[in-house]
Amino acid sequence: MTSPVLLNSKSTGKYGAQNVVILHGLFGDLNNWRAQADRLAEHYRVHSMDLRNHGASPHVAGMTYSQIAADVAFTCDSMKITSTHIIGHSMGGKTAMQLALSRPNLVDRLVVVDIGPRRYPHHHNNIIQGLQQLNATSLNSRTQADELLQHFVAESGTRSFLLKNLKRSQNNEYRLRVNLDEIVSGYDDIADHITSDTPFEKPVLFIKGAESDYLTEADRAPIAALFTQPALKTIAGASHWPHSEKPDVIYKILADFLAAGARMDNA
Repeated sequence: MTSPVLLNSKSTGKYGAQNVVILHGLFGDLNNWRAQADRLAEHYRVHSMDLRNHGASPHVAGMTYSQIAADVAFTCDSMKITSTHIIGHSMGGKTAMQLALSRPNLVDRLVVVDIGPRRYPHHHNNIIQGLQQLNATSLNSRTQADELLQHFVAESGTRSFLLKNLKRSQNNEYRLRVNLDEIVSGYDDIADHITSDTPFEKPVLFIKGAESDYLTEADRAPIAALFTQPALKTIAGASHWPHSEKPDVIYKILADFLAAGARMDNA
């Protein structure tokens, strides 16, 4: 395996308080959870990270969860973090699971948002094709980029999320910050399942958007095989992005769980 890389990160909150690390999903960056990070920072030391090939973190070969989790561990080690809660959404949730299983002494409580440990089918083909079109085009405005992306992604909220990856270059053209080529070549690894010979024995909270199909009853068995203390909260009226769709609800769930745990019931 290649050497881990130091991730771009932003730390806020109370010095000396319990650490919380937040990991975004595919095509995201550390700003996706900024509102939740700011609220949690009233009680914790919060570290939001750009995962490899995303945001301002290094562009490197490889997108396996062992590699991505090793980056997070390496970055924590560089900041002298020896114990932390971990919150991960989607791809970041799988990374968080892998980190907890491979470095259990580093992780205190684990929160996994709308993803399970299983292998998922490839379902980002239209998004990838749209982003490839953006990469192949000289973009002079975000409006131009949005018009191009509409041919591949109909939902305006998803387009707005994806277009947060645009960054103006020195010649005033807009370019994607994500390392799209490496993400595409590593997509099969991104879709892959999480495995471990030894289960994680500390509290784990899975948060599901009620309108999302990322977590199903079929996920209970693989979750139970990897985690001895799993809990589930389902957020009504939320899909795959409950942190932006139901921010007050998810904050209360996070705050309660990080402080005292959670039960297997619905929100």
